[in-house]
Amino acid sequence: MSIRIGINGYGNLGRGVELAVMAAPDMELAAVFTRRNPASVKILTPGVPVVNVNEIANWTDEIDVLILCGGSATDLPVQTPQMARNFVCIDSFDNHAHIPEHFANVDAAAKEGGKLAIISCGWDPGMFSLNRVYANAVLPNGKDYTFWGKGVSQGHSDAVRRIKGVKNAKQYTIPVEKALDAVRAGENPELTTRDKHTREVFVVLEEGADAAAIEKEIKQMPDYFEPYDTTVHFISEEEFQRDHMEMAHGGFVFRTGTTGINGEHKQIIEYSLKLDSNPEFTTSVLVAYARAAFRLYNEGQRGCKTVLDIAPAYLSEKSGEELRAHLL
Repeated sequence: MSIRIGINGYGNLGRGVELAVMAAPDMELAAVFTRRNPASVKILTPGVPVVNVNEIANWTDEIDVLILCGGSATDLPVQTPQMARNFVCIDSFDNHAHIPEHFANVDAAAKEGGKLAIISCGWDPGMFSLNRVYANAVLPNGKDYTFWGKGVSQGHSDAVRRIKGVKNAKQYTIPVEKALDAVRAGENPELTTRDKHTREVFVVLEEGADAAAIEKEIKQMPDYFEPYDTTVHFISEEEFQRDHMEMAHGGFVFRTGTTGINGEHKQIIEYSLKLDSNPEFTTSVLVAYARAAFRLYNEGQRGCKTVLDIAPAYLSEKSGEELRAHLL
């Protein structure tokens, strides 16, 4: 039996989920839900309906797992608790500072509806989160460092696009090379958020928009930009289309620590990602956790989970025997 996947929202993430479902031997796309006019949304999978999201309640018996593809700034804090009452859900909520609050809201909704949800699936939070926990467990005497980029942050770009007067925007997260080199060398530097990254934003304005006010709003946005040195560039639509359509990203997770009686042996764990397509990799993670959600729900699990709660075997379409023979 194929796992029937629903996609809520058909932008970069929605398209990525569709591609990942196509590549999954145990899944099929059941429906795509959109706030737009369904007739205007063209998807890749023949025969799959595109439905207005206002009709989603009619699909509770047709969807095994609903993957939410909205933005973390304004969509997911509302949508995930709302949908988790009626569907097994997956989201990619990536505002780290608000994950505990989001978890509590989704957990209450999923338990109320007798459903299961997994939040904050992606590569950070997500794959990087797993590596931080594994590394902390293995090297309790040590320090953590995470660097993102250089690359396009979907969540930060979406947050800028939500500002009144912004027609389009792309945000790049850039590691500070001096800090990265010091960590890789095992120097264990003390680094603030501002020491580790800079942010660069390219904005296309709506006609008549106040550039100075928008720049101020971007730089003062809590959590997203305020803790960083941020540079804002205002460019034309033509320049945006020419130079800023790629979606590459990546980053590094480090745990630097010591072992031995007196800590005489230096140990460094480094995990890295280099991604040509941020949305396609993120949605590949979402789809793997959709498989886990389906299995856990059928085992009787309810409420909200994160990637930290789920054993790796639940993510794979391979059997336990295959995993032990080829990947263990």
